[in-house]
Amino acid sequence: MITPAAIVAAASSAALVILGLALILTVWRVVAGPTLPDRILALDMLTGIAIGFIAVIAVKTGFSLYIDIAISLGLVGFLATVAFARFVLSRGNIKSPASASPPQAGVKRRHAGGKKR
Repeated sequence: MITPAAIVAAASSAALVILGLALILTVWRVVAGPTLPDRILALDMLTGIAIGFIAVIAVKTGFSLYIDIAISLGLVGFLATVAFARFVLSRGNIKSPASASPPQAGVKRRHAGGKKR
C-alpha cells in the first residue's frame, strides 16, 4: 500500500520538475522579451516561481520557517512590480527626440501665451 509520505514525496518531486521547467521558460522570456513590459511581467513570474520553490522545499523538509520567507518574498516581489509599473508609466510621458520633429509646412503653432504669431 502507498503511504501518505510517499505520495507527498512523489508530488513534491513532480512539482519541482514542473517549477524548474517554468523557471527555464521564464528566464528565456526575460532575456528574449521584445518589450520592457514583457520583461517586467517575466520578472514578476520569476518571483512567483521562487515562492513556489520555497513552498515545495518547506513541504519536503518540514521546516515551516520557509513559509515565512516565501511570504516576505511575495511582499517584496509585489512592491518591485509596482515600482516597475510606475517606471514604465513615467517613461511613457517623456517625449523622445525623434517625436520632437519640426512642425510641418502650413501648420500654425501657438506659443505658451496663446497669442498667434
